[in-house]
Amino acid sequence: MKKLFLPFFLFASLSSTYCQALLEDERYVPETDPLVLQKLKQWQDIKFGLLMHWGPYSQWGIVESWSICPEDYGWCERTKGSHADNYMDYKKEYEGLKETFNPVKFNPAKWAEAAKDAGMRYMIFTTKHHDGFSMFDSKYTDYKVTDEGCAFSSHPKANITKEIFEAFRAEDLWVGAYFSKPDWHHEAYWDPYWPPFDRNVNYDPALYPEKWETFVQFTHNQLLELLTDYGAVDIIWLDGGWVKKRDQHNLEENYAGKFSENKGSNGFIKHRIVSQDIRMDELVAKAREKQPGLIVVDRAVYGKNQNYLTPENRVPEKELPYPWESCIISGGGWSYTPDATYMSGREGIQMLVDIVAKGGNLLLNIAPSPEGEWQEGAYQLLEEFGAWMDVNGEGIYNSRPLPPYKSGNICMTQQDNGNAYFFYLAEAGEQAMPARITLPAHQPAKGSTVTLLGHDKPLDWSPEGEGFTVSLPKALQANPPASYVWTFKVGQLR
Repeated sequence: MKKLFLPFFLFASLSSTYCQALLEDERYVPETDPLVLQKLKQWQDIKFGLLMHWGPYSQWGIVESWSICPEDYGWCERTKGSHADNYMDYKKEYEGLKETFNPVKFNPAKWAEAAKDAGMRYMIFTTKHHDGFSMFDSKYTDYKVTDEGCAFSSHPKANITKEIFEAFRAEDLWVGAYFSKPDWHHEAYWDPYWPPFDRNVNYDPALYPEKWETFVQFTHNQLLELLTDYGAVDIIWLDGGWVKKRDQHNLEENYAGKFSENKGSNGFIKHRIVSQDIRMDELVAKAREKQPGLIVVDRAVYGKNQNYLTPENRVPEKELPYPWESCIISGGGWSYTPDATYMSGREGIQMLVDIVAKGGNLLLNIAPSPEGEWQEGAYQLLEEFGAWMDVNGEGIYNSRPLPPYKSGNICMTQQDNGNAYFFYLAEAGEQAMPARITLPAHQPAKGSTVTLLGHDKPLDWSPEGEGFTVSLPKALQANPPASYVWTFKVGQLR
């Protein structure tokens, strides 16, 4: 995953409220391809997905690729291995994790079944993170899981991406490929002649155009491999938003030192701007020749190739006027964390409801272990999602925001057929339902039926201000049909 940066002078001067608005009012360029628009509408209906970060780094339980990035941020600290005090030796040791990566308990069918039972409808898998290690059988690198130098390469399921895609398709989930645009292993990105300085390419592409073109072709070839040899792919989810074309104004500001406020105490510039044009328009056109209607998510890059936006590990405060998805850590970090503590069922389910009420999707991250297993906490969390979705899913899937989206502890959605849903988010420890619950902002139409999902009898209701109040029988109060969130369905609103 990427990290978000603002120049220090700007970050320090903004209030937290303004920062939130700045993050959420990101620009969006609407798609025009009718096949993509149709696919995007379908994606907005399926609401709940799975993200998996996995690679050899799981053996050390560290934050994905970031420890080999020579930046002085906390997530880049070298805390594992025997060469943490020597960058070059450490990077060699890190890349040597390929040799011992051997997830012999890898069983993607078990993951796919658990995801489906939880109510998930799509999956995004890290085919390649920033370190450049390919979790698929790429013809363009030997830094991959199927290379004979990898301990897992002789296993029948060695082509991990292929196995995962097939397992999730078999459960009728969409499949998506997370793919890192930067590649810190490739010699045309981090050329060994120069030491890497930061996350960016370690030379000026404008001064070495042939070298840069080698990297561009490598990137195109790998992505097209994934779209040619791995069956139907629904989403390409591109990370590493700093790899993009920059205009001359950006570059001149950078070289003039106008980002000097963003230096650390030792003068290290934490966020250079380097134009790194991989010709995304051309790449996307070639990709959609292979897979018409393909959704492309060029994360954090303003333009037509970001079909939906991806707030990272946060939930926006309000509805957003474009397709979006919150990608959220379920427990530990993005990558495998030993003894990770997972979010509670209440936290996860209420988060899903909050996101969907604002028009978004939830992409929940689970990180496999170096042996190829999910932790028990992940399965327990998904079981809680599944039990809740079995009762309440009709208010989630295919829904649209219903203004004001959320009022107090009540969220709202609606369907195209006129059905409206009011979600009561229970307080911590609130297991019994109140005798009366007031639902705000809307009233049922005359003669409309109000029901509680999971309970087959209509409920009595009466107008209350601009909203209405439902009355609950004692037997129902003591035995709600679901935990954490109770969903009231209205057949038609006034």
